[in-house]
Amino acid sequence: MTSIRVLHFADLHIGMENYGHLDPVTGINGRVMDFLRRLSEVVDHALENEVDLVIFSGDAYKSRDPNSTYRREFSRRIKRLADGGIPVVLLVGNHDLPAVSKRATSIEVFRTLDVPNVLLANREALHCLKTRKGDAIQVATAPYPLRQQLLVHEDHRKKTIAELDELVQGLLAENIEALSREVDPSLPAILVGHFSVSDARPGSERSVMLGRDVIVQKSVLSDPAWDYVALGHIHRHQELNGGRQPPIVYSGSLERIDFGEEEERKGFVVADVSRGHTEWTFHPVAARRFVTVRADVREEMDAMTAILEAIAQEDVTDAVVRLIVQMSAEQEGLIHDARLRQALSEAYYVAGIRREVERAYRLRLGGE
Repeated sequence: MTSIRVLHFADLHIGMENYGHLDPVTGINGRVMDFLRRLSEVVDHALENEVDLVIFSGDAYKSRDPNSTYRREFSRRIKRLADGGIPVVLLVGNHDLPAVSKRATSIEVFRTLDVPNVLLANREALHCLKTRKGDAIQVATAPYPLRQQLLVHEDHRKKTIAELDELVQGLLAENIEALSREVDPSLPAILVGHFSVSDARPGSERSVMLGRDVIVQKSVLSDPAWDYVALGHIHRHQELNGGRQPPIVYSGSLERIDFGEEEERKGFVVADVSRGHTEWTFHPVAARRFVTVRADVREEMDAMTAILEAIAQEDVTDAVVRLIVQMSAEQEGLIHDARLRQALSEAYYVAGIRREVERAYRLRLGGE
């Protein structure tokens, strides 16, 4: 059987407006447009490179209730994939879940309108799909679990938060193992999940996470029933199975949300999946650069010139930039923020100028 080409991405978080200006052309915050442009890169790659299936592993928006403009822009791009004949699996992440269990998720519209070639995965299930070129593939979906569903049971209402966490994680692991037993061994199978894995290295997603975290042991996912495990929730791209089969992959987010992700690569994964073996490649995208300029001028005679030289050594063009200056108390009055901002004028956004002032303190003799 020929391999099936699968594009895997996650954690869009459309609606992140920090470090952005209003874009006068679109009327949308410029940083939101960055996230939408990255999604367009994903769609373009899928349409131009014969991708057979696209998997989105959760968290379409920053908030549970995105505005209509953000919904329109996300839907417009997903529809381009569907109109191109590429099936799309949209998994529900923790940012997509409503605060109340009976309400619709933020991406529910695709199921409501029964959009062709789009599968909205809001529950644990095993689906058999036809790819763009007609091959069959199994996709098991494990969305972020909704704790409120447990509270309807009387015997769970008196449990502590820690006990509920343990219960949720145990149930999720049991359900994933149950799905693996349903897999037809003659067809390739992918597990799609939105949660943390025990061996994963977390990143800045902690600062924007909605709800409590759910952690699954890696051993639950390394089941040979799966040929590829497509994960979302953690923004740092990583593979957790040490190069063994099946690959257990966080595609990572498409855009940086803060300086905690300054050095992280951003992009998506393309995997050639066949029964028993998968090869995959990470594809970087043109994410907005975040740049930290550091200057230690405590020993400098001309502090201002030294800071300007430090700025000149960095490429700040179109980047989100922060400047961190270490100085002595005597130099503090010699530093002019207006001149520093002028030197940073090529940056897309100046996130701040932080002064770290070294001060000397005198202690009274004989005192504490």
